[in-house]
Amino acid sequence: MDQIRDWANWGVDWAWGLPLIVATVVFHAYGLGVIGRMTTVHLAGKGPIRNISAVSVLAMGGTALFATLLHGFESVLWAAAYRMVGAATENRSAMLYSLSAMTTYGHENLRLPAGWQLMGALEALNGWILFGLTTAFLFSVMQKAWPQARAEC
Repeated sequence: MDQIRDWANWGVDWAWGLPLIVATVVFHAYGLGVIGRMTTVHLAGKGPIRNISAVSVLAMGGTALFATLLHGFESVLWAAAYRMVGAATENRSAMLYSLSAMTTYGHENLRLPAGWQLMGALEALNGWILFGLTTAFLFSVMQKAWPQARAEC
């Protein structure tokens, strides 16, 4: 009977985790698209960039800043879910746990109750997906910001 209850608990984690993964990936892809359009607009008309310049550095810095804000907002969504299901008792610990899970950093003093630990693992999986998207995106922005570097590779 305990095994059935364990599987049922895991079903609830999946029921919360999968929609959160889909929602954050869709939001992230859309957000990266917006950032990409902003970056392209600022780099357009600057002529061929032959080497690292203030424009290329600012483009990368701004892109990294906005991508970080995306990750932060997505962690807020997970933290809100932890609060809604009662897995976290207050906003600060929910947010700290969420950021720790999203980055797979982990925090030795924060743990979810046993019935919600799979949801934390799903958030870590979500973090891998989101950081993979961000890494690919930053690489594409770098190719636009430093076209000469692309030709030399």
